[in-house]
Amino acid sequence: MRDAIPEAMPVSRSTKTMSDPGAQFVVDTEGKKTAVLLSVHQYEKLLEDLHDLAVIAARRDETPMTFDDIEQRLREDGLV
Repeated sequence: MRDAIPEAMPVSRSTKTMSDPGAQFVVDTEGKKTAVLLSVHQYEKLLEDLHDLAVIAARRDETPMTFDDIEQRLREDGLV
């Protein structure tokens, strides 16, 4: 079973930044960033933000609706 687990790749260190203290960057021996470590919560939040941006982009050409129009539509559909 132990043979199925790949060996860990050695890294010189990980660093936290002031701009995003939750993200850690893996750097090589020259200090070049090679990877980012995020918590599962941060990763899921990032995916949610990307999804929201995709929805916004897809709806860019839609005509905006006023609150009154939405309320009227909900009444017509029997939802309010």
